[in-house]
Amino acid sequence: QVQLVESGGGLVQAGGSLRLSCAASGSTFSINFMGWYRQAPGKQRELVAQISRVGTTNYADSVKGRFTISRDNAKNTVYLQMNGLKPEDTAVYYCNAVNLRTYWGQGTQVTVSS
Repeated sequence: QVQLVESGGGLVQAGGSLRLSCAASGSTFSINFMGWYRQAPGKQRELVAQISRVGTTNYADSVKGRFTISRDNAKNTVYLQMNGLKPEDTAVYYCNAVNLRTYWGQGTQVTVSS
């Protein structure tokens, strides 16, 4: 079992920045991919960014050049640095971890005002 706890969401003006953190506990040795997904009201949950244990990254086209995902394997923590935030980035952001199963955090709200 893996438990994920997110932090760092909040309210920010357009153009601003936020940094999300997600700390994993439990059977963390088996985690390969960690990532961030988001879900806006009335929309499906979508991938924002993903990072493998060795640091290979993947981003949604909508956030490339603005968001950066990073990972500290020693701390079992994944981060999402979000710069140049836009109102359309408003959503609940969920941390995700994958080994043989997929685990989700409880979500953290990010609201970007125009």
